[in-house]
Amino acid sequence: MNAIEISAPGAPDVLRLAQRPRPQPRDGEVLIRVSASGVNRPDVLQRRGAYPPPPGASDVPGLEVAGAIESGDVKAMEAAGLRIGQRVCALLAGGGYAEYCVAPVGQVLPVPRGWTDVEAAGLPETFFTVWSNVFDRGRLQAGETLLVHGGASGIGVAAIQMARAFGARVLVTVGSRDKAEACRQLGAEHAILYREQDFVAEVQRLTAGRGADVILDMVAGPYVEREIGCLADDGRLVIIAVQGGAEARFDAGQVLRRRLTITGSTLRPRPVAFKAAIAHALRQRVWPLLESGAIRPVVHRVLPAAQAAEAHALMESGAHIGKIILDWTAPPS
Repeated sequence: MNAIEISAPGAPDVLRLAQRPRPQPRDGEVLIRVSASGVNRPDVLQRRGAYPPPPGASDVPGLEVAGAIESGDVKAMEAAGLRIGQRVCALLAGGGYAEYCVAPVGQVLPVPRGWTDVEAAGLPETFFTVWSNVFDRGRLQAGETLLVHGGASGIGVAAIQMARAFGARVLVTVGSRDKAEACRQLGAEHAILYREQDFVAEVQRLTAGRGADVILDMVAGPYVEREIGCLADDGRLVIIAVQGGAEARFDAGQVLRRRLTITGSTLRPRPVAFKAAIAHALRQRVWPLLESGAIRPVVHRVLPAAQAAEAHALMESGAHIGKIILDWTAPPS
């Protein structure tokens, strides 16, 4: 099969199209014939050599795919309500940039009705991440305020729509006016231009001094101290990436006095059972919203899979709004 390899740690041009043996599903797994692969920032980190795959995972990058079930553990599929030939999307620990991949049955979900494979390929990594961190760890409730940093990212556009669908108020930070408008169209009440505005002051102003109940943070570093300043009492800060640095200083006294929670998580190394529980929650709570149109796909660009290097360069530029997808059915342009 064709697959995208990382020839050596480095810039996007280290990605190359190569031939790999087709993987074989084991007990509890399915083989998926991949139509499309989602591109995510962890893929970029892996390409740079900063985020190695967990033990036992494929060294081929790619954490989410959509396609059709080719073969696999029939009993496990029957128990999960899946079948050979069914169009599905799946969360992976690696191996998604390929024409075929294997996935645990518990991490496989049907493609929502009305969605294409290209659109569905952008669901698993972002929606699993948002559900786990905003709703499970962050305990966001209807009527509360969520602040999302990087509102126009793949994670951001999912978080905006999911939070709004469940009755929360959403504020975002973005880097440009076109991204601000896109986020407002998706349901964000306000978009803060972080290059021009102090997000702490803006959150305080927009919440009449109360602050945000939950903050979804992909930056960390110096942002943590500022986020403490715009959390509501009993607020929850959830860190899912450290793009601004892993070290942070903050006033621990505020954490004590105002009963704040600082937490975070990474999804990739978690066990299958943990991810399967998220998949079950998504199928019950979120998939109906996808099929009704309450939550819609946001795909910035689709590129032939052979042009993965171009997709990574676009990801690193920060110019995208929503998801970047690799199409395995399209010839190189």
